[in-house]
Amino acid sequence: MTVISIAGRLVGSGQPPLVVAELSGNHKGELSRALALVRAAAAAGADAVKLQTYTADTLTLDHDGPGFRIEGGLWHGRTLHDLYREAHTPWDWHGALFAEGRRLGLLVFSTPFDETAVTLLESLGAPAYKIASFELVDLPLIQRVAATGKPMILSTGMATLEEIGRAVAAARAAGARELALLHCVSGYPAPAADYHLRTIPTLAGTFEVVAGLSDHTLGTATAVAAVALGAAIVEKHFTLSRAEGGSDAAFSLEPAELAALVEGCRTAWQAMGEARFGCQPSEQANLIFRRSLYAVADIPVGSVLSRESVRSIRPGFGLPPAELPRVLGRRVRVAVARGTPLSWDLLEDPFRE
Repeated sequence: MTVISIAGRLVGSGQPPLVVAELSGNHKGELSRALALVRAAAAAGADAVKLQTYTADTLTLDHDGPGFRIEGGLWHGRTLHDLYREAHTPWDWHGALFAEGRRLGLLVFSTPFDETAVTLLESLGAPAYKIASFELVDLPLIQRVAATGKPMILSTGMATLEEIGRAVAAARAAGARELALLHCVSGYPAPAADYHLRTIPTLAGTFEVVAGLSDHTLGTATAVAAVALGAAIVEKHFTLSRAEGGSDAAFSLEPAELAALVEGCRTAWQAMGEARFGCQPSEQANLIFRRSLYAVADIPVGSVLSRESVRSIRPGFGLPPAELPRVLGRRVRVAVARGTPLSWDLLEDPFRE
């Protein structure tokens, strides 16, 4: 896996996972709530917050014809235009949200959904861009974003390997040099069984990019498991309170859960390490509790050692248990008290095979 840099933050091989809190429409149309989400994400330990930059009119038509009303799922019965009008983050909020995130030491970036959104985000100095799963097939949009020269993160929900390949090729041909792919399932929420996390290292190896996870499952287990498989970025929807609602609240984490996600992902990353055998530093003091050979009865001088007088027990100060066949049948050259660790200097002919 390669490494990319987002405003100086290295992301990829050898780096702790970048945890991104997705604000989406959970601000419920209130700037104060959006700012509170940014502050809560920082307090939970997230590395970045991500916005979505669109309006209902840049995404769809105000129309109720076939295909424009959602059937089934979390938003059943709503028209696309109505849903996006409620969920969008007003463009005149973006400056305040970027400024608040930067004040708190967070990376702040966004998902643009058309060229006008890219223009706005460029004016705000966005350090990176995200391409949503549904826009992965919009090659002109990908090319426009790539032309900024900023790092690009592309979600792959629903996409075939060929579609991912075309998107990556379009980005690179248009100037993108730092790319990340997020394995994603575009279900809201998505069952964990649909995630097939072993796809993550395949994405990294196939396209020679940083790979990560955009997680729409409930809870934190899927994201933590993904880090153990090499996910360098973890993106999760975030809300102040599921009970208070919001367009994505039903599958979003609350602040305490986001904090648990951050801790779990960083612990999983630390635990991955490398293939290694032998005693680790935290085990060193416990070597004494291995088994070894001890006198388990008083043994008079000159007596022959037997299974009644010698056993493999804890602690580990005596001869290794593997030496038992060589010890049995030998005579002791001194009296040995019960509870004495056996050593070769207690025996006659210690070097006899």
